[in-house]
Amino acid sequence: MAVSYQPFRIESGAKTHEGRVRDHNEDSFVAKEGQGLWAVADGMGGHEGGEWASAKIVEKLDEMELPEDFDAACDAIAEAIRKANRAIIVEARRRAKQMGSTVVALFVRDERYAVLWVGDSRAYLLRDGALKQLSHDHTQVQEMVARGIMSPEDAIGHPMGHILSRAVGVRDEIEVDKVTGEVWPGDIFLICSDGLHGYVAEADIVRTLTRSPPEHVTEELVEMTLANGAPDNVTVIAVWASDPTLLSLPDR
Repeated sequence: MAVSYQPFRIESGAKTHEGRVRDHNEDSFVAKEGQGLWAVADGMGGHEGGEWASAKIVEKLDEMELPEDFDAACDAIAEAIRKANRAIIVEARRRAKQMGSTVVALFVRDERYAVLWVGDSRAYLLRDGALKQLSHDHTQVQEMVARGIMSPEDAIGHPMGHILSRAVGVRDEIEVDKVTGEVWPGDIFLICSDGLHGYVAEADIVRTLTRSPPEHVTEELVEMTLANGAPDNVTVIAVWASDPTLLSLPDR
């Protein structure tokens, strides 16, 4: 699918899979291409709990109306995540069990983008052949790296690397991190659950992003995780911001 709005032609593709080990999918996603909003949520808490938590985040994001002002829209996205946080906590207490979810959201409006996230689902930007991670993982290991307690090299493949330091639905108050920037023609954004970045090398991600349109990218990246064993659920969304000169071309 493609949507043309100044100054870019925006195309996106999305794919989710339960993986080769699990018999259910706790990931959820939303793709509101017409409003420039995409999000991936990776649930925790078992079959029912994780699915419910991630679906609640997607529900809150999907039902919202985004303001015209860019900064106000970012605030509304963060508030939708906080509303989901409150709803998950209430449901977790009713069930007497812990449940929660990560979330990463991408918002594109005109020549600006914003990434908002909680947890270790990630956002990347591929620009001029270089892949940059826009988000940083809310994990205990990453926090130790940030504080200088652990080196980045020691963090790679650390057995405690999956333990989150922040997630939606775990605490009464949730802090939603945000980064913003300018969109350039040719930018490719990628948001995903850790089922992708934990099992597919960044070099392979770059090669795939640069040779296929978004709808094929997402399928190929999921297939790569399956080929690598895919022990976790995986969800991938790719978003292209094409050169303005392509705005007049018909949808592919």
